[in-house]
Amino acid sequence: MRIFVLAISLGLVGLAGCVTPSIPIPPPDPVLMTFQFTSIGETSTATFSYPARDNYVDAIVYLYNRDTKTGIIEAAHDDGSVGPTQPITAHLGNQIVVSFQREDQTVSTCIRVRDGAQSATDYCDQ
Repeated sequence: MRIFVLAISLGLVGLAGCVTPSIPIPPPDPVLMTFQFTSIGETSTATFSYPARDNYVDAIVYLYNRDTKTGIIEAAHDDGSVGPTQPITAHLGNQIVVSFQREDQTVSTCIRVRDGAQSATDYCDQ
């Protein structure tokens, strides 16, 4: 009986070793983000691009403008890059949340958007 209990216990410990926790993906880096603005009259939009990253392969990408309360959802490319996306309504200085979702993880960064490459220090208000 003791051998049976020991065998079951070792089997359960072995199975627990096979269940590895998922490695957290890093939040998107503002320095790697690019927004290209287009203005027509009083309407301003921006497209978003992000370079290829293995961490973001098969990710769903959410862009949400806190100021205009609008957003878009797109899929990352096969190499983990994004964009250029469909235009999102935006003006210079708007607070844009960029989120990447993979499986059971979602990571986000909120920045005050500018034309071109983004600042590493110009985050949204809390």
